[in-house]
Amino acid sequence: MPQNVFPLDSSTRFADHDKVGHNRWHPDIPPVYTVKPGESFRVDCREWFDGAIKNDDSADDIRDAPLNTVHTLSGPFAVEGAKPGDLLIVDILDVGPIPQEEGPLAGQGWGYTGIFAKKNGGSFLTDQFPDAYKAVWDFNGQKATSRHIPGVEFTGIIHPGLMGTAPSPQLLKTWNQREAALIATDPDRVPPLALPPEPQGAILGSLEGEEFERIAREGARTAPPRENGGNQDIKNLSKGTRVFYPVFVDGANFSVGDLHFSQGDGEITFCGGIEMGGFIDLHVDIIPGGMEKYGVKENAIFMPGNVEPQHSQWLAFSGTSVTLDGEQRYLDSQLAYQRACLHAIEYLTTFGWSPEQAYLLLGAAPIEGRFSGVVDIPNACATVYLPTDVFSIDIRPGAGEPQKIDPGIGAPRSSFDG
Repeated sequence: MPQNVFPLDSSTRFADHDKVGHNRWHPDIPPVYTVKPGESFRVDCREWFDGAIKNDDSADDIRDAPLNTVHTLSGPFAVEGAKPGDLLIVDILDVGPIPQEEGPLAGQGWGYTGIFAKKNGGSFLTDQFPDAYKAVWDFNGQKATSRHIPGVEFTGIIHPGLMGTAPSPQLLKTWNQREAALIATDPDRVPPLALPPEPQGAILGSLEGEEFERIAREGARTAPPRENGGNQDIKNLSKGTRVFYPVFVDGANFSVGDLHFSQGDGEITFCGGIEMGGFIDLHVDIIPGGMEKYGVKENAIFMPGNVEPQHSQWLAFSGTSVTLDGEQRYLDSQLAYQRACLHAIEYLTTFGWSPEQAYLLLGAAPIEGRFSGVVDIPNACATVYLPTDVFSIDIRPGAGEPQKIDPGIGAPRSSFDG
């Protein structure tokens, strides 16, 4: 086993460890450890809310989730000799839940999926699902099942939702300026258009005093993906993946976190993967001058792993860029994907699942989302593919009546309105 350079104790808060990670992007957050090119190492990762979400039958914790504290990232890890303009090679050697543990922390044999309330983050379908919902999933080897969504079982594509390098001072300034300009176009929007720097809840490694206060005021939130990689939530970054990250600062200052046991394309419920803590084994190397050499000056490129489950049959749903009210939009691929997801949700309700159960399932199970047509004006076409073998009943259309499942206790719901 590679040396664990960032160990975490499941009984201790993330910020109380000897080596403390971070939850903001900033070039001046000091690295917690330095690795050499060609070195392999293990990193423990805490679930993104540091234990705020419980294994119970209430969604109050999802409703009240402290968004200003995410993500609990392990790192930064400096890579000896890395310089701005290089490409950092990151190989995922292994990744999984917290080994050989059962307990109250996500990753200790279980994980969760949440639909975020519109007043606290929202989701891809927030207008149709404005309240908070939760599903808890139990792990049995590589399989996941949930008491909140009976009738389904699937193999997880375990992966980190977030990996990335530190931004340069100029890149950080660019992020904050452009996102502030977007917020200014509709500052009172719910959910907000973007998340500005927020000192409250900031975790910044070993920093203290005035330096902590400065960086907390400047640090970019980790919620969106950006040029450095970040929270891309690509489900295919599984074991065996190789990623090439642009390097913007000396040492690269690489960080990782937000592990998922499984996820559907798009992580459409916002807390859409099966969130968990766990471990990840990495190998790093450097391509000197690789950003210019290969034209990878922003946004990582990657070679996905080859350990994904093999599904032989799919049921696919399509959507176009027309709103639920019948308004025509011009080649709006995001709207088309929303409509495809809504069609899949409505279809699954005919078998007994509630709309919320179906939506949570699309966030957690390994569905495939595709932009299928983006040139035929005025309608973009998007599709969502459901693997049929994850269901305990046959969900394909047929001549007889649809089979029905027992929806069980259902998905816990919590509303700000009571």
